[in-house]
Amino acid sequence: MGTVAGLLLGAVPPASASGGVNVVRPDDGRIAYEGHWSRTAEAAVTVNSGSRLRFRFSGTTVHALFDISSITVPAQIHVSVDGGPKEVHAVGKGDLAITAAGRGPHVVEISVKDVFSRVNRWVPPLESGVALTGIRGYLLPQHRFRKRELAFYGDSITQGVMALCEVNTSDCADGTAAYPTLVADALHASLTQVGFGRQGVIQTGNGGVPAASEAYGWNYAGSRARPDRGADVIVVNQGTNDAASGAAEFRAAYRAYLAQLRSAAPHARILALRPFDGSHAADIAAVVDELGDRRVEFVDTTGWLDPAVGDFNGTVHPSVQGHRKAAERLIDLISKKPVTTTPEGTVSRDDHA
Repeated sequence: MGTVAGLLLGAVPPASASGGVNVVRPDDGRIAYEGHWSRTAEAAVTVNSGSRLRFRFSGTTVHALFDISSITVPAQIHVSVDGGPKEVHAVGKGDLAITAAGRGPHVVEISVKDVFSRVNRWVPPLESGVALTGIRGYLLPQHRFRKRELAFYGDSITQGVMALCEVNTSDCADGTAAYPTLVADALHASLTQVGFGRQGVIQTGNGGVPAASEAYGWNYAGSRARPDRGADVIVVNQGTNDAASGAAEFRAAYRAYLAQLRSAAPHARILALRPFDGSHAADIAAVVDELGDRRVEFVDTTGWLDPAVGDFNGTVHPSVQGHRKAAERLIDLISKKPVTTTPEGTVSRDDHA
């Protein structure tokens, strides 16, 4: 099979062959995706915690179909029906039945809780990830409307690693409890959440993931990501894993990374966060100042989180409480339009925030 999807997780059969006549293929417009997903008629694949999809259906049951042929550590997902409680499922089988009360219409959201970062999730065939091959059931058209687009790029903190407890496992991780999801949901925005454990602007990530600049623009190796050209706000939380690098090397790499983001998203407001542990804080602030781009802002996170009151699990990973605190700060910041000074000395507020 010559497609990327076919090379990814083995020979993915056509959706209609895997579940009968009422199977909707993963690239059908009745399925709405957020985050980095590769999408073909054969499979929609993501390797990122926090990615999600939604669909509407009539009836009492639908089946989400997955390809797990190369998976060694199943990803964990949340499934919510009609805004109800999120049920956790490990994607360890090819058919997941989703039930609802009454004939509907119903709304289903599937959000990726965790894709384990310490096995290959970059070079196909992937050992962890979510590969949807179809939905068997009676799907209804989507309600389409423009939402503000938020994108978050970072490391295991952005991924939600150890948000729930102090062990680096999928059980302790939850990308949907991390600050990117909390911010997007509070602002009713579309979400792109990309976090890779151990990654930095210099440091490569776990699971075969390259450094941030090489990973940017890709879903995984060989699969181009949806461009950020329409992004309204991009939040960067990088530097924690580059602590061992010298200031000059880090500044050059961080400057190049911000330039890469600006080139991809010419109109986005870019928020460069001071890492929560303070790594390279002065370097990040200096790079932002040197750029002279009024829509790139250094965000000083000093004092946002306090290890003495349970804001961390371990030394660097925020707890659920810590993520909520960080989210509250970012919600407030993103909700306010940036104030800039014109060459004439007058103060203006940017209308594109």
